[in-house]
Amino acid sequence: MRIAHHLSHRRFGRLLAVTAGAVALGVFASSTAALSAVSSAVDGSGVDGIAWYADAASGQIVVTADSSVSSAEIATLRHAAGANAGALRIERAKGEFSPLLSAGDAIYGGQYRCSLGFNVVSGSTYYFLTAGHCGSLVSTWYTNSGHTTLIGPTVNYSFPGNDYALVRYDNTSLSHPGGFTVADAVVGESVTRKGSTTGTHTGTVTALNVTVRYSGHPGGRVSGLIQTTVCAEGGDSGGPLYDGTKALGLTSGGSGDCTSGGTTFFQPVREAVNAYGVTML
Repeated sequence: MRIAHHLSHRRFGRLLAVTAGAVALGVFASSTAALSAVSSAVDGSGVDGIAWYADAASGQIVVTADSSVSSAEIATLRHAAGANAGALRIERAKGEFSPLLSAGDAIYGGQYRCSLGFNVVSGSTYYFLTAGHCGSLVSTWYTNSGHTTLIGPTVNYSFPGNDYALVRYDNTSLSHPGGFTVADAVVGESVTRKGSTTGTHTGTVTALNVTVRYSGHPGGRVSGLIQTTVCAEGGDSGGPLYDGTKALGLTSGGSGDCTSGGTTFFQPVREAVNAYGVTML
């Protein structure tokens, strides 16, 4: 049984819905040091359900707050920034930012379903990449919910901090097609993602090097992510983000759905490939 073909990589997860009224607060930060100070203040605020990145062009730290973030917590963010509060730009997203986990169909382990990302190889051993929050929960993966057709074990994962995992193919009857090369996403790039829940959807890269603290997941902080307008839903986590044959990322989490739209975050795939010393197929 084939569990993936060249664009049919799968994921795990569920996303949150999006949108965005931006509230810009006054003055812009005028230096890299000021931006760094504001970013550190946001990080240390203790507020969950937010994603943030530095926008050097405007001299601001852009913070996207999901629906779980109260007005009091927005005030906490501004207070944490202190004299540099004018460098914050607060945007809102519908729904809650969360890793996209779900029970269902695609790659299965325990009570969870995720999606396969990209097939990779090291020497003569074949693996695939998926989300780290999937690998942190599941030690052995199967192609079906009944757990009768083995894929293989999670051999390594990184979550939180990062969000990638490596799974080995122990079932030699399964194919592991490829056709991708590792590349880096660019703001404004048109991208496509595939997932076991919602299939194929497209969107645009809106920011890079984004840090997210997921709602309802203590310690669920991930940095260095790609932010996009692509939608996703539960069960899509781990699936691939790509542009043609360029492999860009693995679905991490987000908000929204594929009816009303959403904001989705992706772990850059280059970091995972380099960490595990594997080659993209």
